[in-house]
Amino acid sequence: MDKTFTLFLVCYILAANVVAFAMYGLDKYYAKRGKWRISEKALLLAALLGGAFGAYAAMKTFRHKTKHLQFTIGVPVCMVINIAAAAYLLGK
Repeated sequence: MDKTFTLFLVCYILAANVVAFAMYGLDKYYAKRGKWRISEKALLLAALLGGAFGAYAAMKTFRHKTKHLQFTIGVPVCMVINIAAAAYLLGK
């Protein structure tokens, strides 16, 4: 495996998780103030595109979206997909 690709993948995963965490935090902030919200589709997409661990951490930290079935099931499913994708890419 090329070290450059591995470094890129690690940086991408870290960035995706930071972005997902921030998105969930912002959505909770907006929800408390009755402002414009980030769509549920965008939140789940952030989790699917590599940010599942950040999304899960934000759900627990901010107590946000924890009663919505599509998030309580969807984010852990995204975690499994993220792990499988990273393992596949790193195994090539």
